[in-house]
Amino acid sequence: MDTHPRALEQTASHLRGPIPDESELTAHVLIEPGKSYGFFTDTTVCIGCKACEVACKEWNNLPADNMGLTGQSFDNTGALSANSWRHVAFVEQADLRGPPRSGLDANTRSGCGHASQGGGGVRGNNQPAYQSGWLMLSDVCKHCHNAPCLEACPTGALFKTEFDTVVIQQDICNGCGYCVPACPFGVVDLSTADGKAHKCTLCYDRLKGGLEPACSKSCPTDSIQFGELSDLQQRAAARVETLHGLGVGNAYLYGTPGAPGATGGLGHLNAFFLLTDRPERYNFPVAPTRASNRVAPALTAGLATVATLALAALALFAAEAPGRKK
Repeated sequence: MDTHPRALEQTASHLRGPIPDESELTAHVLIEPGKSYGFFTDTTVCIGCKACEVACKEWNNLPADNMGLTGQSFDNTGALSANSWRHVAFVEQADLRGPPRSGLDANTRSGCGHASQGGGGVRGNNQPAYQSGWLMLSDVCKHCHNAPCLEACPTGALFKTEFDTVVIQQDICNGCGYCVPACPFGVVDLSTADGKAHKCTLCYDRLKGGLEPACSKSCPTDSIQFGELSDLQQRAAARVETLHGLGVGNAYLYGTPGAPGATGGLGHLNAFFLLTDRPERYNFPVAPTRASNRVAPALTAGLATVATLALAALALFAAEAPGRKK
């Protein structure tokens, strides 16, 4: 990004206070209530530095998770949790070289326009020059347009903000946990410290102060980009076209309208991603859905079962009734 003209006004080494509308300087976006904001995460430039995780924990005063090695990955965090609202996943690829696996057609399986390949890998000696054997992605709450967690909350603790983001009010949350299974991405988690639900707020407090979210501001490669949603979607589409022109034909968007991840009535994701492999490789569902979509079919099936059992009981009673009269 080019330097914003307003940045030239800030020449002092020490500032006396916050810069008004600082996001205009750092993210080239003026934060205004009533508009939709979100994240565009370009996984092709993520280097796995975890600066976003650290910035998130520092700003939100979150304790450390999993102080040690998991034995499963170089990533010690492991997953999103009540104390980790950002999680940088390290996905080792063991299939960089070789012919496509049989039976895998991404165009029909997930609409991704690519297929995984077999052979090679991080530990192989036949990798193409300058190619990484890792998929890295900074995962976060998706802030769904039609948020299933919000629909499941019985107390109104979850709400949509004036910036079209989803936030949990801790003073209203009763810890029922209904939002946890309702989230198709496994984002929401109950804290063992206070028993309440926690997740990313997209730095709601910073947005109200005109500040860019801590994670995107700290990202050294602009893998995480913050901005107005419509602008981000256009920027992401242009990035995909650029990658396709460079020969990265497996690049696609996850979470934009009409793309994988924006299915099942979710509409779209305010935090969406550019991926280069199947969603499952990043621990994303191929076709996430809202839990409320399953209420009517489940209720209908239950009522049908009860009605069938009632009819069977009546039939048995009617069959035994003549014998009782004798």
